[in-house]
Amino acid sequence: MCAVEMKKESLPSITGQGYSIQPHPKHNRLYHIEFEEQVIDQFLQEVQAISDEQLEYIPYQRFITANILLNLVDQDFGNTIRTLLHDRNSGGFTVGLQGRTEDAQDYVKFSTALSHLAGIPNFDAMSKKYYARFSVKHTDDSDSYLRQAYRRFTLHTDGTYVDEPTDWLLMMKMEEENAVGGSSRLLHLDEWEEFDYFYNQPLASYPFTYKAPASKNVSEDVQRKPFYEWNNGPCICFIDQFVFPETIAQAQYLKELSQSMENSKGVIELELPVGDLVMLNNRFWLHGRAGFEENPDLHRELLRQRGHFVK
Repeated sequence: MCAVEMKKESLPSITGQGYSIQPHPKHNRLYHIEFEEQVIDQFLQEVQAISDEQLEYIPYQRFITANILLNLVDQDFGNTIRTLLHDRNSGGFTVGLQGRTEDAQDYVKFSTALSHLAGIPNFDAMSKKYYARFSVKHTDDSDSYLRQAYRRFTLHTDGTYVDEPTDWLLMMKMEEENAVGGSSRLLHLDEWEEFDYFYNQPLASYPFTYKAPASKNVSEDVQRKPFYEWNNGPCICFIDQFVFPETIAQAQYLKELSQSMENSKGVIELELPVGDLVMLNNRFWLHGRAGFEENPDLHRELLRQRGHFVK
């Protein structure tokens, strides 16, 4: 099966109670969700008494937060979110708080509401929570590209080194100062011109070993095939930093695969305002980050959640 042969249909607009969903102006496969301002204001008011600590210590409080948002719009909104993420034609959207707040706790609550309408976030061993917050600065001594500002963070999927499904990914911009560059780089698998070549190579179904660096707090090795089937469509699992080939031929295949995706004309760069998030189907979207322009005062903080769908 060749992903690029799948028919690309134009995305429809959706209007619900208190929100609208439109094709994204910067990408023909993404949607953008916009809430009415009174919905955002009412949501922020109703979750004001919920603390970050309660969200971390009381798992059901996360679903209560999601239900607060759901009750301010219509009951179809949760199903709509899940449908967008499952939709092979799209599989992703952006949404934000539209400048109605700059409080980081509000950002956590809003992202928690969205993620728990989609499914259940996986435990993030790096942060030891259901979400992770991390900063990108001028200097860095970490053991991966995640925090290295001036290097391109190559295209990858999340969850490659953990033994649990990672169906979706949420990334939210929390803070940003003195940042030029560093845009999100996104590639939908069906926009990759050389997909068919790599999908039909013998190593496409080889179970490569993935090992996490020390900072990830994951000690078990896992085996992942580069390509697999999900919902009757081809999907990908790959990150160049944590995959351990066993032969020169395997290494060459992985290098060429990564370089081909990096050079694809299907890659787009997306700028997210502070307080906005992007949510993607992690099985057929790859993501990365462009390098920043050097600045000693550079600072960006991101929030990440990643998890699985529930039936």
